[in-house]
Amino acid sequence: MIIPINQLSLDTLNALLQEHVLREGTDYGEHEISIETQVEQLKQQLECGDIVLVYSELYESVNLLPKSELNLT
Repeated sequence: MIIPINQLSLDTLNALLQEHVLREGTDYGEHEISIETQVEQLKQQLECGDIVLVYSELYESVNLLPKSELNLT
């Protein structure tokens, strides 16, 4: 199930995005990117629709997925 970001509080959205960033790791080569910057980049991708928040009822978890990977037809 896709979770519309406008139905989440800002604190909840930030917590979900921070958890995703920390889970994915921080190996960015020569330049480190702060967690705050990564969270803002994810927010921008969510707002423009490149990625979506998806809740898995089976695993009771939320993941970020590229919209292009979802079969929405």
